[in-house]
Parts: sequence; C-alpha cells; structure tokens
Amino acid sequence: MKETLLEYVDSRGVKMRVDRGEGIIRGVKILGLISRNGRRYPAETLARAVELYEGAKVNVNHAKGATVGPRDYQDRIGAIRGVSMRPEEGLFADFHFNPKHALAEQLIWDAEHAPENVGFSHNVRAKTVRRGEHIEVESIDKVQSVDLVADPATTAGLFESQREEEDENFSNSVDEGVLGRLSVESLKRSRPDLVEDLLAESRREIETLRSELRQVREAESAARRDARIRELLCEFNLPHPQTAGDRGKAIVGERFMRSLREAADEKTVRELIAERAELVRRLADRENATMGKPLSRDQISFEEACDDAGAFVKAIT
Repeated sequence: MKETLLEYVDSRGVKMRVDRGEGIIRGVKILGLISRNGRRYPAETLARAVELYEGAKVNVNHAKGATVGPRDYQDRIGAIRGVSMRPEEGLFADFHFNPKHALAEQLIWDAEHAPENVGFSHNVRAKTVRRGEHIEVESIDKVQSVDLVADPATTAGLFESQREEEDENFSNSVDEGVLGRLSVESLKRSRPDLVEDLLAESRREIETLRSELRQVREAESAARRDARIRELLCEFNLPHPQTAGDRGKAIVGERFMRSLREAADEKTVRELIAERAELVRRLADRENATMGKPLSRDQISFEEACDDAGAFVKAIT
C-alpha cells in the first residue's frame, strides 16, 4: 500500500557539531531503523533512499493545510547534504542552513544548548506492508519535504544517541529485548524522575483504596450496630422507628435512636433501651391506674402522651 508518511526523528546524546562559519550542523540523524511512529525501515530500504534525501530542502514547520504543495519562501532554511547509511543505525547527513535566516541564531543556540527543542519531521511517499504486529516500509518513493519542527511530544532533538534504538523500541514497539534488560535499579539511575512519578501515583492510588476501604468498613459496622439495636428493641418490646406508627415513633424518636448509635458499647445501648422500656412500663401502669379518674387538669394519659415525641418527653419528664 502506498501512502504519505510523516516521521519524527530525534538524535540525542553526543557532542554538538555546529559550524557557525559555514552554516552547517554535522551528523544529524535523518531516519532510523524504527521510526518514532513505530514503523520499521529495513536497512535495504534506507540504502535505496539515500539518493532521494540528498539535497532535500528543509523548511520551518509543516505546511499549513495540504501535506503536498508549494511552500512559502520564508519557510526555507536550508538543505540536507552528504547523506550516508550507517549499518544498524540509519541515515545521517549534514544540515546546511542559511546563517542569515531569521531563525538561524535560535537554531544554533538550540543545537548547542537544548537540542531537545528541535527535530526533523519527514513528509514522504512510501510503500508499506503489515508484517505481524508491525508496519514495514518496503520502499520510499519520494521525499516531499524535510521540516524543522519544535514538538517535544514527538521528537527530542537533532543529534544521534547510542541509546536511541533502545529508547525508540521501548517507547513505540515495546521490544522484548529492551524489556528483558530493564531493571528497577537501571530505571532509578537513568530516570529517577519517572520512578518518583510512578511512586507518587502509586501512593495516591493506595490512599484512595484505603479511604474506600474505611468507608466500606464503617458502613458494615453501622449496619451491624443497627441490626443489634433492632434485636435489643425487640427484646425489650419496644418498636423500631422504621416500622412503628406515630405512637411508637414518640417512644423511640430520632434523638433516642441517635444516642443508641453513638453509644460507646453494647452494654450502654442495652442500658439506654432498658431505661426507656422501664419508662414506658411506668407510664402504662400509671395510665391503667388512673383511667377514667383524672386527678387534675394537668394530668395526661399515656395515650395522649404518645401522640407525638414532644408530648412523650413532657410526659416522662
């Protein structure tokens, strides 16, 4: 299948080779065996592409709109020359740039001090084929442009690193060989920031799980406590507010139930319920003794006292 490919290339780790007088950045990497997009480039494919990259024009940033078409004159900053194939590494070349270009000084500074700020992005026509889980580029038919871009998310710089193939495999193809060499100690040495980020994320997840576990345990404890309160109310012949009528709710009102739930232990719960049951028994005895024989206009029957919570409290006070 033929398609247009955009490839991002980085080359990190070696001493910068910038010739200010001649306007040349030497030894930049053009294309590797495995691209940042995970495509695989066989060595024979790259070897055949050397002539296509020779003299390729370098523009600033991608074209706006269509990927194929004329570029503005001010976008042109230089050209690729002296392209060569390095076995097991990829294509390398010298980047000849216009030292009078408006961005020349910025380019030189980045190349010397912060190469991760800039990299190449290629726009090529190529023939690809899927082999297993990977896309293999069988041939590069045309180099449409080589653009100088600032995109830290996809490229990390201009210069070649001896560890680049390992980094690309790990980031894009999750190569089993790289994973086999990976260890906690090597990760601590090379990426302590990544280790700390992973630890911080793990700590946050653990704290979230602990909080959820506390909530579950508290809910289970509250359910067990409510079940025991229901059993004790039944034992002392007192109603439960969820099933009681108005009279029963006056006996076991919201405040009373809250005191039971907040009690220190079951012994205290039992004592509170026993006291309430005794008060109810006394009021019932009083009502039976005085039924039909009111002693004064302030005297109140148990039936009247239990009409509402306020009346019951008044009756037992």
